[in-house]
Amino acid sequence: MLQKNLPIVEPQPTTSVNIDELPHGSIRGKYSFVSLGCPKNLVDSERMLGRLRDDGFQLVEDHDSADFVVINTCGFIDNARKESFQAIDQMLELKRQGKIRGVIVAGCLAEREKENLLLQRPEIDSLVGVFGRDDITRLASNLVDGLDEQRSIFRPAPIRALDDSNRLRITPKHFAYLKISEGCDRLCTFCAIPKMRGKHASKPRDQVLAEARQLADSGVRELIIVAQDTTYYGMDIYGQPALAGLLRELEQIEGLMWIRLMYFYPMYIDDELINVIAQSKKILPYIDMPLQHISDSMLKRMARRVTPSQTRELIASLRQRIDSLVLRTTFIAGFPGETNADVDELASFIEEFRFERLGVFTYSLEPDTPAARLPEHLSDDIKQQRRERLMGVQQTIAFDWCQSQVGSAVEVIIDKEIDGTKNVWLGRSFADAPDVDAVVYVTGRKRTPLAPGHIVPVEIVGHRDYDLIAAAVGNPR
Repeated sequence: MLQKNLPIVEPQPTTSVNIDELPHGSIRGKYSFVSLGCPKNLVDSERMLGRLRDDGFQLVEDHDSADFVVINTCGFIDNARKESFQAIDQMLELKRQGKIRGVIVAGCLAEREKENLLLQRPEIDSLVGVFGRDDITRLASNLVDGLDEQRSIFRPAPIRALDDSNRLRITPKHFAYLKISEGCDRLCTFCAIPKMRGKHASKPRDQVLAEARQLADSGVRELIIVAQDTTYYGMDIYGQPALAGLLRELEQIEGLMWIRLMYFYPMYIDDELINVIAQSKKILPYIDMPLQHISDSMLKRMARRVTPSQTRELIASLRQRIDSLVLRTTFIAGFPGETNADVDELASFIEEFRFERLGVFTYSLEPDTPAARLPEHLSDDIKQQRRERLMGVQQTIAFDWCQSQVGSAVEVIIDKEIDGTKNVWLGRSFADAPDVDAVVYVTGRKRTPLAPGHIVPVEIVGHRDYDLIAAAVGNPR
């Protein structure tokens, strides 16, 4: 899971407010921040950081120099919860040692556990749920002022997705995540997200566009579209999926160079949406579409509401109509009742469709989901063996794809210079989303210095496992 002890990079404000410019003596307290989980959670972290900044609290990197620590937790699967509890326990130990005054726990684990979390960890000072995140400043003020008042804030899921503007960004200046909706109406039997994030709630189009312009004005060149269910965007507001129209308007925003699409559900991908992606000069030919399985019996047990034939037809259509398409997907190994024949079918499917980017997760039993009540749960050993088998199939495919790229010319967005080297940079091609995919190692040209955020033409000259090696061949833009 993604973990950030902040600030990882220099925070990138999306407003004119700068904490360093506050008048002397106006700082209300110092805090550090730990962000766990997915990019959607990261957007929530950045919104809380912005709220704390605007209310006069100062972000520091060292936990020991903070008055309090905020932990934005993940509660999605067992490993994520363990990571969240580990971070909480580490910060509580600092409190016991007298190095910090308090610990505020936010996010999905807080939303999932609610007051039970205070029973499990009574030394936690305050809890704030997913939809109470904008009240983080009230809890912070109570803590630094020594007020023994409201200890937890949980709010109901809103009808419309929350405003994510005025964030204090912790991604590099040149890329950012834009959340276009919240929650999910899918009832996948393995998933607890609707219990934590509520029903699907789209963000009005004008609000999405305003946030995108604010991000572009702050220096964002690569905009990464995220949601729990991206292709369902607009159904609750406009009565039909509206992602295609939204993308057309996002393309018009000056400053944005790349638009990357994440978290497609394999429904509501129609001809209009495919055409928009295929014809765009800014939308990358990259789609992240978690499929979870291909066996009909598994898809039914998971309540995915798609059939194997529909999935195959969709992938074939996407491949045919979108040039150079890179598909990223994920699968679950060891779902209750999965047979050897189901695994064989999935392995054959992976070999046939040759996904450029693929991950496999072992099934995580979530106590408050329908799948927890299914019969025929499998042992951890069997689940892990099946994951390793599927990843072994994918490794060959991924290495073959990397080899096929040698000699090709692509553009790479530069993320950072590699420490201890001269003129060697870490970047990503259109095929690589931050943190989850591979990277491209780029050697720059001496007469044309590179910098983070540059988009530079390169020639792929080799690969090292999943990562590509390239040489810059043109001027950056």
